Amino acid sequence: MTVAWPVTLSATTPSGQAVTLGPLRARQRKEWEALRRDNADWLREWEATAPEPVTGRVGYRQMVRYFNREAVEGRMLPFAISVDGRLAGQMHLFGITWGSMRSGAAGYWVSRSVAGQGVAPISLALLTDHAFRVLGLHRVEVNIRPDNAASLRVVAKLGFRDEGLRTRYLHINGAWRDHRSFALTTEDLAGGRLLERWLDAVDQPHRRHTDAGPRG
Repeated sequence: MTVAWPVTLSATTPSGQAVTLGPLRARQRKEWEALRRDNADWLREWEATAPEPVTGRVGYRQMVRYFNREAVEGRMLPFAISVDGRLAGQMHLFGITWGSMRSGAAGYWVSRSVAGQGVAPISLALLTDHAFRVLGLHRVEVNIRPDNAASLRVVAKLGFRDEGLRTRYLHINGAWRDHRSFALTTEDLAGGRLLERWLDAVDQPHRRHTDAGPRG
């Protein structure tokens, strides 16, 4: 099944940062390579690796062409994340399955410089809403190592359901690592948008404080 691509999605974090999801462009090579280099140590413990030695190296332009081809063929949504116009990470929906399953798995990384600023949850919410409301998928899952506290907070904020442990699920940094699986289906949102639900939840404490007025 083919899908519309390229696609651009955008929203603003509660702190006012402009977050944009769009295709990775050939002209972003130097910016992407610098970002990956600067975040190599930050990402090493969490990113998938090959269990066997890799003999060849995929070039940047080849990677971008692969992403675009997979997107057009409906197998992946390979978004780059930008914050206030600067590249800040990637958010992919991969392993998209159609037919009776209609699901996909989200994977992402963000630069250490924007971690903890709402960029990851707003990006995952944008991706999930697009998967449900535009692509017509039924389920989005996220698989996270049990010791990745930052990513566990992201799915908790968005209300993803914990569906249990996958033992030795993915090869990362030299070993097969356990992951916990989290998921949402369209029924969980009851026709609403995940992004709006999360922004409302973030705004609730502020509204409760200001509505109460001054206390003497």
